Amino acid sequence: MLITIKTKEEIEILKQGGRILADVLEEISGLTKIGISTGFLNQRAREMILAGGAEPSFEGYRSNFSAKPYPSAICASPNEVVVHGVPSEEVILKDGDILKLDIGVKYKNLFTDAAVTISIGKITDEQNKLINATKRALESAIIEVKPGNCIGDIGYAIENCAKQNGLAVVKSLIGHGVGYAVHEEPNVPNYGKKGEGPVLKTGMVLAIEPMFTLGSDQVRESKNGFGYETVDGSLSAHFEHTVAVTDDGCLVLTKL
Repeated sequence: MLITIKTKEEIEILKQGGRILADVLEEISGLTKIGISTGFLNQRAREMILAGGAEPSFEGYRSNFSAKPYPSAICASPNEVVVHGVPSEEVILKDGDILKLDIGVKYKNLFTDAAVTISIGKITDEQNKLINATKRALESAIIEVKPGNCIGDIGYAIENCAKQNGLAVVKSLIGHGVGYAVHEEPNVPNYGKKGEGPVLKTGMVLAIEPMFTLGSDQVRESKNGFGYETVDGSLSAHFEHTVAVTDDGCLVLTKL
């Protein structure tokens, strides 16, 4: 396993790119409402990324699991689609939807990645609990990011938050290293045991991304060959930040 260590100068560039990403994510989140298409959100995000001096890192990306390159600047995943939903002019947001927005940017040849879950119109208490618990899981995981801790400490914090709220953790979809590429070592699962897995060291950069559902933890590939959705059609939520391990603890790179 080759885990890369970024220099202080590289982390500063990642922070600059992360700020561009955070700006885009905040604006696109504000545009996300009833009657808007996910295709419109994608086009607007792409324009903003380019205007900020960055590039959309997802567009044209070919993962190890797909035979074809991803076609869009962002992932827009409604309801039961957990991640990698492809934006479309035909997907119109409606009252009661929850939408996962996942965006990656390349800035000065370094990559950052972040995601949020947005409620559309009026949602149920159960949906609200799902969104809030997934967001809190990310916050709990970030607290564990410090030199000497382990990847398992991050996963344990996330899984524990799911259990406390009676939610399922999607175990087959995971966080990852990031920085020199869209995806790097190490894997960052959303479950684990304290003290297990790779040890965190100053200079490591991770994309931490808890994914919870209201039902089954099992997912299947969407018909379009890109997305992953719950097998039972249950609703899902997803939050993500790119973070750097520093001597002082965790530096969140994808925030304003």
